Amino acid sequence: MKIYNTMSKSKEELIVNNNCVSIYACGPTVYNLIHIGNARPLCVFDVLRRYLKYRGYQVKYVQNFTDVDDKIIKRANELGVSASEISENAIKDYFKDAEGLNIIKADIHPKVTENMLQIIDIVKTLIEKGFAYQINNDVYFETAKFSEYGKLSRMPLDELRAGASERVSKSEAEYKKDPMDFALWKTAKEGEPYWEADFKSSLSACKGRPGWHIECSAMTREYLGETIDIHGGGADLIFPHHENEIAQSEAATGKPLAKIWMHNEMINVDSQKMAKSKNNFFLVRDVAGIYGYEPIRFFLLNAHYRSKMNYTEEVMKSAVASLERLYNCENAVKRILPEKTGETISPDVLKITESYKNRFIEVMDDDLNTADGLAVIFELTREVNKAIADENTTKADIEELYKLFNELTDVLGLLYSNQESEIPAEILELAEKRKEARKEKNFTLADEIRNEIINKGYTLEETRQGTIIKKIAVN
Repeated sequence: MKIYNTMSKSKEELIVNNNCVSIYACGPTVYNLIHIGNARPLCVFDVLRRYLKYRGYQVKYVQNFTDVDDKIIKRANELGVSASEISENAIKDYFKDAEGLNIIKADIHPKVTENMLQIIDIVKTLIEKGFAYQINNDVYFETAKFSEYGKLSRMPLDELRAGASERVSKSEAEYKKDPMDFALWKTAKEGEPYWEADFKSSLSACKGRPGWHIECSAMTREYLGETIDIHGGGADLIFPHHENEIAQSEAATGKPLAKIWMHNEMINVDSQKMAKSKNNFFLVRDVAGIYGYEPIRFFLLNAHYRSKMNYTEEVMKSAVASLERLYNCENAVKRILPEKTGETISPDVLKITESYKNRFIEVMDDDLNTADGLAVIFELTREVNKAIADENTTKADIEELYKLFNELTDVLGLLYSNQESEIPAEILELAEKRKEARKEKNFTLADEIRNEIINKGYTLEETRQGTIIKKIAVN
């Protein structure tokens, strides 16, 4: 498998030790519900993990929670509650939305507050090695000491310095050696949560909390080691977050932090950058309330992860319709199999399944191309529908095609919320009676039963693959 490495700006072969892939994906700062931009890396790295396992790799996947941060503290102060209450509630909400998106839980979900000793340890190491300096109770990383600073983003240092100068407050400017220097440890303000750190250059314990970047360096090393296979996140993290992670981690260990840096692109809304100020900011929970969770996942996978995406009502409606095609195929298979016989798989069907499986692997091996992977699945869907409609296909033929259909959709984490399975037994029984009435050419009774089903809130759709039952949408 080849993955585009942001560091080298090229696709690179994934080479791992002992067939085990270590992945660290930066998780959310937990102070609010996640938005659709947050959902993209969740789905991308969930599929990467699923696909690697499908290809026979062992995967160790870590995704952190930033559960102490300025935003969390600000929100806690606004609501008059503790910062921990804000973060714990947000984590519960995160898992609810992640479950709705069919995201498999990470092997480890470390929290900043549970890894403070590891964070303090790496800060001490950086001070001892001369890469960090202390001003009062604040500790800063000295970027000038790390000669490769900027190697991930590849932005000219003068531009980085100018941008940093604009962000630095007047008080910081007075004692930072360089505008690009960033905080490793920050003094806690009155009423803020804090931890005590005894740095050698300090006369007393420093009551504070970590800077944003150092937490991931500490947790990556703690749970995956000093050099990992894949480090990922959204493209917005390339600078400064991942650039700073590289500097502090590699300064501390003298080893590369990650072999491959993998970043997904951002999401626009109606061709504009998503922002609360533009009133085009969409929470996953709200979008799911309109379309359901699964169409969000489909939408996010229906483009290559390195392509920018545009969220609109039209693309969400298209996602709903596309999923319906897949579900119609799945439901048709379940209806037709009890009526089919024959235990022999035809050579043609074996050729078809082998061809589609190889094509799927080929496109997914090429930098996790889920868009082309979906295209393969929809072509396979047509083959399944053709087999269902063909009276000469055996039960074994359809089962073989459906097995691959299930296999590939599962790699993408799709078809997990089949609404047909939620249709009440009473409705299914009426549909079966209507089917018998039609067989007996008692069309008057069949129409009466149809009307009864409609009155109970369901509709019937006749297709070549059989009758499809759907709940009538209520606006």
